[in-house]
Amino acid sequence: MFAFSIAWRQCRSLWSSGEIRVLLFALILAVTATTSVSFFTDRIKASMQTQGNVLLGAELVVNSDHVLPEKYLAEAQRRQYQTTQALEFSSMVLKGESSELAEIKAVETGFPLRGHLTISKQSTTTAKAEPFSATIPARGTVWMEPRLAQKLALKIGDEVSVGESQFTLAALVLQEPSRGGDMFSIAPRLFMNSADVPATGLVQFGSRVKYQLLVAANTDGAAVNQAMEDYADWLKPQLARGERVDDIRSARPEMRSALNKAQQFLGIASMVGVILAMVAMLLASIPYVQKSLDAYALMRCFGATKKLITQILLYQTLLLALVGSVIGCVLGFAAQYGLAILAGRLFLETLPAPGWMPVLLGFATGFATLLTVVWPQLQRLRAVPALRILRQDLEGNVRSHGLMFLPALLVLAGLVFWHAGDIKLAGIVLAALFGLVVVAGLLAYAGMRFVQTFSVRNFGVIKLGFMGLRRRPMLTIAQVVGLSMGLMAILLLAFVRNDLLKNWQTSLPADAPNRFVINIQADQIPGINALLSAHAIQHADIFPMVRARLISVNGKPLNIEAYKDDRAKRLAEREFNLSWAAQMQADNELVAGQWWRAEDAGKPLLSLEQGLAETLNLKLGDKLSYDVAGTQLELTITSLRKVEWNSMHVNFFAVTPPKVLDHYAANYLTSFHLPAGKEDALNQLVKTFPNLTIINVAAVLEQIQSLISKMSYAIEFVFGFSLLAGLAVLYAALMATREERVRESTLMRVLGASRKQVVLAMLVEFLCIGVLASVVANIFTNIAAYYLATGVLEMDYQFNAWLTMQALLAAMVLVPLSAWLVARNQFNQPPRALLQSV
Repeated sequence: MFAFSIAWRQCRSLWSSGEIRVLLFALILAVTATTSVSFFTDRIKASMQTQGNVLLGAELVVNSDHVLPEKYLAEAQRRQYQTTQALEFSSMVLKGESSELAEIKAVETGFPLRGHLTISKQSTTTAKAEPFSATIPARGTVWMEPRLAQKLALKIGDEVSVGESQFTLAALVLQEPSRGGDMFSIAPRLFMNSADVPATGLVQFGSRVKYQLLVAANTDGAAVNQAMEDYADWLKPQLARGERVDDIRSARPEMRSALNKAQQFLGIASMVGVILAMVAMLLASIPYVQKSLDAYALMRCFGATKKLITQILLYQTLLLALVGSVIGCVLGFAAQYGLAILAGRLFLETLPAPGWMPVLLGFATGFATLLTVVWPQLQRLRAVPALRILRQDLEGNVRSHGLMFLPALLVLAGLVFWHAGDIKLAGIVLAALFGLVVVAGLLAYAGMRFVQTFSVRNFGVIKLGFMGLRRRPMLTIAQVVGLSMGLMAILLLAFVRNDLLKNWQTSLPADAPNRFVINIQADQIPGINALLSAHAIQHADIFPMVRARLISVNGKPLNIEAYKDDRAKRLAEREFNLSWAAQMQADNELVAGQWWRAEDAGKPLLSLEQGLAETLNLKLGDKLSYDVAGTQLELTITSLRKVEWNSMHVNFFAVTPPKVLDHYAANYLTSFHLPAGKEDALNQLVKTFPNLTIINVAAVLEQIQSLISKMSYAIEFVFGFSLLAGLAVLYAALMATREERVRESTLMRVLGASRKQVVLAMLVEFLCIGVLASVVANIFTNIAAYYLATGVLEMDYQFNAWLTMQALLAAMVLVPLSAWLVARNQFNQPPRALLQSV
């Protein structure tokens, strides 16, 4: 207790003098950055784990892109399980002269089996919700989300048209099981009774419909999981292509995938703040140790042993870690509410309270980072000799070498892996960080050598600033690295959010198609052409589409599990839309093979999109076998095409010559540009052909941009920790050299330098640091942005000179200004006061 008492008193003294404030601030920042993201993702995961059946609307769901076999339902009923079925498809909803795309869900009695639909029978969404647990829309009525009702200016009791039928709006759906947040709902939901579907005429051959069988056990507790496992074990061996089983453990796989990606990205973003905070802690420990050398030398004079000093230092470190972790966890808990507000609705409508695991992670981060970063520095205090009281140049015989900080590097790697959740991704992040540190260090060193080449004989203040860089080369490099990392995080986010989105928008021609029409039947083509022509709407050709599944390559059955890439697995498993064309489209470019001639009509040839061929490891001459409505069709690859998907025209992965698919039932689709003010043409089109589905591309793009905007705000929120940590690095570096700067300024003032000259010399030094950090950040930002634009988003990269200049100017102003704010007090003191303080 004696050692703890001394440690406590010294912590209070060091806090009063300000020596550990930066250290504690950096520690709090690291814990806050980690726990805020962990709290947020923990809430979403908790909802998906504890309410998985509500997310499904059942305990097990069989999904299929075709009508499910009757034996699935019969087996579930034989086991005396609860069952119900549902259909999901997209279609247009009409009210007078207005029309909107909706995601329609047709349900049977009993839906949902778990959870309940929360509806309101008032026309305003602020009315008190009325929960119904086993009710579905009555025949002839529909329920819809408030945003769909608002778009169509509907109120309860109004009539709407869906396909060839009229329905009455009976309620507004406020909350729905089996549906995620905004990220998974491009179009608003409309519920209808499944018995009304045939009358609408919307489900025809070739229509994209998801068929669902929902199953729930009649038992409770552990027996439920066992019952569902037994049924799933019976079911899975019989699943055909296009059929999938989702249970509580795999509830909403698309949501889990999006959450995992978001968690990785937000986690890596928070790690930038943690890394910078660790650098700040390392720098802040320097004045902390320097200030304590005399105190521990005096303790050695009074007979303190190395063991006692070690205990005192350990207690001090643990006290700081405890206080920093507690405050960081509290701030992280508060900060995660900001993330929940900014991005929570992208995943789930409501989020439960978080658990305790983020708190444990926060404490582990706090204790591990502080012990591994600061403890090597504290070894100097443990070995300080008593003779230092008389000789200030003595600090002990502790040798400083890189291995002392190996535990800190291991902790850093462990935290990166924890947040990344993937060895490959963690390796890439660590390699990128290592590259940034090495290049930033080399550029900082080269910059210091470069400024030394200037002849500044007539500019003494500038020369003094340059000399400051030379006297502290390692601290200068640390400052440049820390500031460049924080600035790069902000610049990259600004580039992604502003430049890439703007480039994406401006890359579309002014007359690019903004409407897609699908579910066209062959006998409707003349009428559609005539109607569009009557309204002077320029439209592209109407393209045929035959749905098929790839079943073998070169006579070998397709093995989906052999593909290591998830995208390849999805592409191999999905249904393909085969089409035919005599001439290659203008936005297609032949990259391999030859396009067919007129006499090749009817020959089993195939042209594939280049990206698809590369993903599935297909090449010219390969023979692909497709299952088309139960009939096998073999085609030979004779050409590969590069498709400009950004043109927004109808395009296909797989195209055959004319007459190859004539014996198969086809669906048709087209796209066209609808000029402003001609929306009446769409309403007339839907009224004349109720089965058509018109997709408003502009509205979809607007929704996607809204999602990106919401997510970017959340990322900005997390990157804010990086900015604060970058400032902490700067402040810690200033404090680390404070004593030395006091001595330097004292000497300069005694030798006749004015306050203005001392200040200007320091501003020159930090102006150089800001410029070097900005240059490094801009270089790495543009490299990362280039690969992001060309490799991920497949867009042309454009250098943003204005953003670069803004970053350079901001660094030139903010870095010297911050340095002056930190050191201004020492400049206001007369030389005598400075001499007395040294």
